[in-house]
Amino acid sequence: MSDERPDERGDRAGNVAGNNAALKRARSVGTRSPAAGTARRDPDRRRALLEAADRVIQREGPEASMASIAAEAGISKPILYRHFGDKSGLYQALAERHTRKLIETVRAEFLRPGSVRDRARASIQVYLSSISDNLNLYRFLMQRASAEDAAIHSAMSTVIRGLSRELAEVMLAEGEVGDRAQAYVWGHAIVGMVQTAGDWWLDHPDVLRDTVVESLVDLVLVGLPAAARMDLS
Repeated sequence: MSDERPDERGDRAGNVAGNNAALKRARSVGTRSPAAGTARRDPDRRRALLEAADRVIQREGPEASMASIAAEAGISKPILYRHFGDKSGLYQALAERHTRKLIETVRAEFLRPGSVRDRARASIQVYLSSISDNLNLYRFLMQRASAEDAAIHSAMSTVIRGLSRELAEVMLAEGEVGDRAQAYVWGHAIVGMVQTAGDWWLDHPDVLRDTVVESLVDLVLVGLPAAARMDLS
């Protein structure tokens, strides 16, 4: 007959049961299908899902639903989320996909050879063209995704600040502005101004794009330097 007290035997039985359960979990992890772990890492499948999301958003705009995106891709919502983690993950993937392309295009125009006025005009022109040609997608990212998801709002803000810093460094390098603090203030002000004016223009399609572009270029290259000279006089 055992000398163990009943409570000791209960503890030992519980430990054995726990160890057996842990062993089963370990075995299940070791034998799990590779497909479950690679769902998110399949770049071709991920790209196809993002393209399906693009098509739905271009058709339906900010009201596009996750169910519609999943149906467009021929899968269920749980499988859609499996590739991106959750709705926030899908938002972030879409934002990265499109903001990177837009920023690279704008940057290329501003850094190409030519006068500052020509480069400023080309940069603003390509920005306005991009957001108007992809209006529903732009509004989905800027209005819905940014409003629903703090991570998206933060990511978009980071992109805008990064472009503002680049513009400030270009102005300093080319001698357009001599004071570093002023260059950074102007860089952020210009990027914010173009973005806000672009949003206004999207709601006023009767205004010609060239009118918006030239007005912004005049303000950036004439108005701001004139204001700086007034401060120095």
